[in-house]
Amino acid sequence: MTPVEDEGPSGIHCRLDELLAERGMTLTRLSEVVGVSVVNLSILKNDRARAIRYSTLAAICRALDCEIGELLVRADR
Repeated sequence: MTPVEDEGPSGIHCRLDELLAERGMTLTRLSEVVGVSVVNLSILKNDRARAIRYSTLAAICRALDCEIGELLVRADR
């Protein structure tokens, strides 16, 4: 088992684009509902986030009516 790296891909893919499209919601609207900037949501959406607060994760899942496992998936599968 290799140690966790601080640099490079996390191995986690965020399905935010797909979930937004399925629900007919824009990133801007999600930003308003969740209270997170469009820039920060874009970082998450593009798999560039290094961390996410549980409260933010819960708010996104509430707004999109989804489970965490629908939003975040392993990228190596």
